[in-house]
Amino acid sequence: MSNDALLNSVIEKAQKWLDPKYDEQTRAEVQAMLDAEDKTPLIEAFYKDLEFGTGGLRGIMGAGSNRMNIYTVGAATQGLANYLKDAFADLPQISVCVGHDVRNNSRKFAELAADIFSANGIKVYLFDACRPTPEISYGIRHLGCQSGVVVTASHNPKEYNGYKAYWSDGAQMIAPHDVKTIEYVNAITSVDQIKFTPNKDLIEIIGAKVDNDFLTDIKKLSLSPEAIARHKDMKIVYTPIHGTGSMLIYDSLARWGFNNVIHVPEQDVQSGDFPTVVSPNPENAEAMSMAIAKARETGAEVVVASDPDADRIGLVVRDKKGNYQLVNGNQIVMIFLYYLITRNVELGLLNGTEYCVKTIVTTEAIKRIADANNIKCYDCFTGFKWIADVIRNNEQTARYLGGGEESYGFLAEDFVRDKDAVSAISLMCEIAAWAADRGQNLYEMLIDIYAKYGFSRERGVSVVRPGKTGAEEIEAMMKNFRSNPPRQLGGSEVTAVKDYLDLNCTNLKTGQVEKLDFPTTSNVLQFFTEKGDKVSIRPSGTEPKIKFYIEVREEMKDPAAYEQTVAEAEAHIDRILADLGVK
Repeated sequence: MSNDALLNSVIEKAQKWLDPKYDEQTRAEVQAMLDAEDKTPLIEAFYKDLEFGTGGLRGIMGAGSNRMNIYTVGAATQGLANYLKDAFADLPQISVCVGHDVRNNSRKFAELAADIFSANGIKVYLFDACRPTPEISYGIRHLGCQSGVVVTASHNPKEYNGYKAYWSDGAQMIAPHDVKTIEYVNAITSVDQIKFTPNKDLIEIIGAKVDNDFLTDIKKLSLSPEAIARHKDMKIVYTPIHGTGSMLIYDSLARWGFNNVIHVPEQDVQSGDFPTVVSPNPENAEAMSMAIAKARETGAEVVVASDPDADRIGLVVRDKKGNYQLVNGNQIVMIFLYYLITRNVELGLLNGTEYCVKTIVTTEAIKRIADANNIKCYDCFTGFKWIADVIRNNEQTARYLGGGEESYGFLAEDFVRDKDAVSAISLMCEIAAWAADRGQNLYEMLIDIYAKYGFSRERGVSVVRPGKTGAEEIEAMMKNFRSNPPRQLGGSEVTAVKDYLDLNCTNLKTGQVEKLDFPTTSNVLQFFTEKGDKVSIRPSGTEPKIKFYIEVREEMKDPAAYEQTVAEAEAHIDRILADLGVK
């Protein structure tokens, strides 16, 4: 389509939003874009419809078909309501659980969703205020709902919001329900199809009781209460980074027995503007800087953080020189699973059916730990809905120990089916107390894990390409890597390629091709080298970026050589990125 044709198409589409069936504020915003000399904002707002994908909606807030607003959220909710009424036609009363984070318009969108569900005869349990995403997953199961919605854009910049849809097991939907929901949502082609007038009798406000039940169940995850009792005064800095974590995590830490939790007062303020950070993402050092400063000021042992919807955990530990080091997502998952496996062995709790789960882009060190302890380790696609799928397939026959992904998400319990920073932060602080019992801090414990199971180092790099042209560029990059795979990376020959788009694993030395055992396909490429390195490449499903995940192996001859080994591994990663043409 030519530029002129695209602009004419966009203008025609936008003019339909000037109809009186759209509210006055929306019409004014659209008219301003139509009148502006620079038509870029208009094109970005209307060149496509905001896609309801397998994870729901996520986009920039504003007027337009490609934006998060009451009409795109309304269409998503109406489509989901229609599907629920067909899927559960035999139930006398369908029910859903609805929650939201702290973002601008989140409460508005959550209340809108509740109104539309109720207008369709569906019972709604609506949280009285913002809550962590994992609590909505918990609420769906706890209240016996058939579905649920969380209004959140996780750790995206402040301009974004999102809409995550869940099924009756508390997990984000997979086939067939994701595909069917998308079909029903896409069938909503007019505002007139959306039932906006609520039935208030079907909306029940919930809050404190579910909070208490959730935190009570989380407390049952504790494996070392005696260690906490001995180190209850351990200085712990926690920051919610302006998000929902402040609703429950302080309370959870107190219930677990920690009584010296230090606040970062400026970041306790709940705000969708995230005023103290550039991006509210705990994997970024910048977002953790105020908490680290507070740790230096107070001499804290551990720094923990949660993102705006409190499903991701950030972690900072103090090294031997007293410096505070950011722990990456792979290391966080590794620490959790090392502890859970080791502690279960110590307590004699293993019955032979235990398993753990990691995503395909997460460190292979986890599999080494699991294999050494005769624990089955499942690989799955990126996204906690796939970890939840493994749990669902095993819940009658095997015992879940934990699962996580490199993007700072971990789930220690099976009564929630999404990543959970409430339980993760509580458990990580217990691990710090357990390590202290052994005369270590978390930094020293991490080095010991590497010494025992082999050293690896990971780095994630995201290349951002926003807008229509960006999406096309990302698509072209993936095609190029498929048609022209690298022959060597970081000085080591590439020996195998896994392409999850056709589920083929190709041995480049023998030419042998094996099928990968996965429930569906995914746009992910992986390259493996003779040295034992792994490179994964995939477009993000929620953000305008392409992601590169690099994992390298190095020999660490002695724990005292840890920092030197890290430096060597980082240089190795730099060489691989240069070979990939990534800056």
